[in-house]
Parts: sequence; structure tokens; C-alpha cells
Amino acid sequence: MILVLVEPGELSFEALALARRLGEPVEALVFGADGAGLGVSKAYVVEHERLDAYAPEAWAAALVELVERLQPEAVVAAGSDRGQEVMAHVAARLDAPLAANCVDVQPGNPYVVTRQRWGGSLLEEARLSGAVKLLTVAPHTIAAEAAGDGATVTVEPFTPSLGEDDLRVRVARREEPEAGTVSLAEARVVVGGGRGVGSAEGFAVLEELAQLLGGAVGGSRVVTNLGWRPHHDQVGQTGARIAPDLYIACGISGAIQHIVGCKAAKRILAINSDRNAPIVARADYAVIGDLHEILPALVAELRR
Repeated sequence: MILVLVEPGELSFEALALARRLGEPVEALVFGADGAGLGVSKAYVVEHERLDAYAPEAWAAALVELVERLQPEAVVAAGSDRGQEVMAHVAARLDAPLAANCVDVQPGNPYVVTRQRWGGSLLEEARLSGAVKLLTVAPHTIAAEAAGDGATVTVEPFTPSLGEDDLRVRVARREEPEAGTVSLAEARVVVGGGRGVGSAEGFAVLEELAQLLGGAVGGSRVVTNLGWRPHHDQVGQTGARIAPDLYIACGISGAIQHIVGCKAAKRILAINSDRNAPIVARADYAVIGDLHEILPALVAELRR
């Protein structure tokens, strides 16, 4: 049996897709949802009065309790911030091997896993063995699979036994984005800006373009370091990893750390004055020129 940690969001469906490659049945421990539509044989839905917010050690304790009860062959989670954090705690508690950021797994004894290393610039093939094998799935590398229309799931409430130490770290408050704001994680179009934008004020035209396209604005690391954009707008290895239909990279050189964040985009359009910039080589389309002339012209044409 394969057990999957399910958290809110699309990335858990990628974890479920990989789990199905490893064998049946697939069961799930579910936080923050009702377990419907997962395409698993059984869903253990967490019910606990003190788990209304994310608590990494408590999530890990719940997962360890279920692992010890069910004795699964493997546990799979999304390679999200939460998935990576919880699975690291689980690995420490179980003294079990963890392969993070997997892009493919061949079942057997041992598992043969292919995983991303060095921020996605290297693929490593490794062998994973143990009484229970722990894996996380690199975001946007495996296609999510929706459950069939007739798929049913057996739902069982699960109340883990938690101690005070498990609840030392909890989410205390959430800062929600403004109403109508499209998040980087969900945007079908992302307009990204780098040092070439020139200033915080220079992002006004990027904001206008993103609004016209129903998208979101992102930035490179240098942009957030300079204070031109908040950190949550950063695209890259230490920021958001995006998978839009179109990524428009404006004045971004394309360092490997940034490419890690945007390489899952279906199409990349680079607007850059340097035809030898790394982002141009990575792009599907490129416009070589001054973004301060190109973007206003593009906005004017879209408005027309």
C-alpha cells in the first residue's frame, strides 16, 4: 500500500499521480479537505480541534502515527514548502530514508528514483530502500491526474494523538492578498521583471500588462533584494516556482537560480536588450530591444 500526504492545492494531485505508479492500493492522509475526488481507495481525514492551522511537527506526528498503524510500503508528498518540511520531520522520527524532489520513480526493491539536485540543474539517479520509503515530488514535473467521474473514496475520520511539543510551532495569522489579486502559483500568465526594469516605479507598466492579460507580476532575486518588489513576488530557487502558460521575462538576465523557478512555464517570452543573455537562450520567443519602449507599445496594442 502507498500512503500519500494530501494538503490543499494542486501539487498534492501530482504526488497522487506518482504514487499510482508505485502500485495499488493508494490511500491518503488528508489535511484541510474532505477527501473527495482524490482517486484513492481510502482517505483518512484529520479531525483535531488544535489543527485548524498548519503545524509542521503536529502534521508529522499524525503521519507517523498512521504509518506505524498501516505499515505502508512508501509515503509520498508534494514537494511544496509544507510537504518538504513535514516529510523531513517524519524521516527523523522514523529514522527512514527520504528522497526529495523526485521527478520519476521505478518501483522495485530497491526503488530507483530520479530526482532534482542543485536547484534543478542536475538530475541524480539513486536507489531507495527501507521498511518504509519516503518521497517528495518536485513541483510541476509530473502531470496531475484528476479522479474519474465515477471514482468513490472511503472516508475515515482520523484524530491523531498529539502532545504539547507537537504544537510548539503553528501558523498564528495569515496575511491574505488583496481581493482580485492573482497569485503567482495560480496565474496562467506571469510578467516578470529584473534589474533591467530600472526601479520600483518601472514595474507600473509590467503591472498594467499583467492586468490586461489576467496575470500576475513576479520578479528576480535582485529585484526583491533592492526592495523594488516584496519577497513573495520573487520567482526562483529561493522564491516561487511557477508553471504558467506564458512567462514574459522583462529585463531578466536568466541566472540558473531564476530558471529553476520558471522552467515549468509552457512558453517563455524574453524581452531583453542583450541577445546573449541566458534567458534568451532558454526562451521560446525573444524580443531584443529596450523594454521601456517595447512594453508601452505592447500595452497600447492590447488596449487597442
